[in-house]
Amino acid sequence: MTKAFIFLNGEFSDSKDFYESLNIDNKHLYCADGGSKKALELGYIPKEVWGDFDSLDSKSFETLKSQNVTLKIFNKDKDFTDGELLISYVSSLNYDKIIVVGGFGGRIDHTLTNINLIFKYPKLTFVSEIEELFFVPQTFEINNKIGRTISFIPFSDKITNLTLKGFRYPLDKHILNRGDSTCLSNIIAEQKAFISYSEGKLLGSITLD
Repeated sequence: MTKAFIFLNGEFSDSKDFYESLNIDNKHLYCADGGSKKALELGYIPKEVWGDFDSLDSKSFETLKSQNVTLKIFNKDKDFTDGELLISYVSSLNYDKIIVVGGFGGRIDHTLTNINLIFKYPKLTFVSEIEELFFVPQTFEINNKIGRTISFIPFSDKITNLTLKGFRYPLDKHILNRGDSTCLSNIIAEQKAFISYSEGKLLGSITLD
């Protein structure tokens, strides 16, 4: 599986073990504006940095230039965020999975906008030190994650025929409505857990321990 990594300009963990667990490769690391500063602080040299560069200090900017990093500079007056411009580009490349770090924190409108991008670009997985957020397709299987806490959150008016097998709290052809907390904090109970549904937009959130 080919993976790309994107650093946005949100909150970042201070845990070195967290970043080491991601196995980040500089050749497949892309940053949006201020996310590149965090990459440099962690010892990574990104392949490309996109943005209007209003969140990046001059020292970091000069370091990127000296390392021959590709810099894609946009006007501040644009229709999309730096993050989405970059995500759209990386999604067009030949990657199987795109891992996004720094997508949470700060203003809640930014965080919610980032989370909604999962449904526009379904290869995205947003990760923090404690959890992963991902798009759940209509048929999905989770392997070798017994004991993990997982939640399913509807991002449409309803999820029809939701079936969960291999969980502590299974469901069979359940209708999950927007705002329902029915699928919050379930537990994976078997080596293979299955999710299926017929209609809707479903977000998954799974803990990393």
